[in-house]
Amino acid sequence: MSDTNDLSESAIFPKGRKLPEFLSKYFTGKAWVSMLVDRDNEFNCPIGNVTFEPGCINNWHKHPGGQILLVTGGRGYYQEEGKPARELKAGDVVKIVPDVKHWHGAAHDSWFVHLSVETNADAGPAEWLEPVADEDYKKLE
Repeated sequence: MSDTNDLSESAIFPKGRKLPEFLSKYFTGKAWVSMLVDRDNEFNCPIGNVTFEPGCINNWHKHPGGQILLVTGGRGYYQEEGKPARELKAGDVVKIVPDVKHWHGAAHDSWFVHLSVETNADAGPAEWLEPVADEDYKKLE
């Protein structure tokens, strides 16, 4: 993908719907989700295709059962509390152990798409925390 601002020709999975209100309040900017595997008792591993517009990131949060991010398009960032932010691009994999405080989302100038794999989902839903400080995000560009 040469132009990270146009993902239409390289999208693998559907963009989906805008995040519902109860989730969108934890994101700066617009994001969309298409659930590829719903939360259920049979697989216990929800998988969503999440698309972030340029500049959209989520708040700090934790997953009690852990999470895996599989980056499929664009450019973005992932950061764990107390560690430097890491740039992400298509093909990157991030394994997030349970209860690690982190955030992820798009770069200022690029769309960003990843599959969110919620591991050990029976441990409970994500715990949403405070927004990422503007000055911390801005220094990444």
